[in-house]
Amino acid sequence: MTYEKHVTTAVLKLTQAGPITKDLLRKHTRLDTTLLNKTLTKLSEDGLLQLKQNLIVASSSQRVNLAFKAILLGEDLEKTCRFMKWTEFEGVTAEALQVNGFKVLRNLRFKHKGKRWEMDVVGFREPLIVCVDCKHWRRRLNQAGLFKAVEAQVERTKAFTDALPNYWKKTELSEWKTALLVPLVLSLISGSLRFHNNVPIVAILQLQDFLNILPFEAHLLTHFRQQSLLPEQKLTDYCK
Repeated sequence: MTYEKHVTTAVLKLTQAGPITKDLLRKHTRLDTTLLNKTLTKLSEDGLLQLKQNLIVASSSQRVNLAFKAILLGEDLEKTCRFMKWTEFEGVTAEALQVNGFKVLRNLRFKHKGKRWEMDVVGFREPLIVCVDCKHWRRRLNQAGLFKAVEAQVERTKAFTDALPNYWKKTELSEWKTALLVPLVLSLISGSLRFHNNVPIVAILQLQDFLNILPFEAHLLTHFRQQSLLPEQKLTDYCK
């Protein structure tokens, strides 16, 4: 329904800085109180927000789900992404990995062959290391742009694989015998392309399904293996 999309998008837009009042939402949407409360109750029952008296509260994970719902209701992807904060994609990704038993590092910076690199989110669960590029695209990418994003993530993952022995303390891998590093590109929604050169392109709401099958299919995806995890030099020589 149009009013449901209107309310969902409005909540997403207005809660960027934190909780909002129902009065503010009513003024923004110009809906009558009864209809607005009915819609908010439904969104709350669906787990997309929390109602605390006159306040509307939405966590990062709830805001991601609100964005997805708005798009399902017909809202424009680019408009929806404008209301999302960059860190929300990373936060929800980190949370999903932790729930699945991964130790997580965000914004991991490392140096390799004189160049500084950065990973958005990296999850560690022996023997898997998932290297995630959280794409907060504000516009639709053509196929060539998507290919470029995937190839850049493969390059980052390969560089991290090569540099990994020098980061054994920071990544807590000193007891691992081997590591399998898998590059992953994560976006708000998925398009028709799910893989490029065996690198998965996953919608954030499909991340749990992907993590469920990853241990069984990682070897079928593009991956890099690091056998020797003994430190070659001091960690302080490499960390930013």
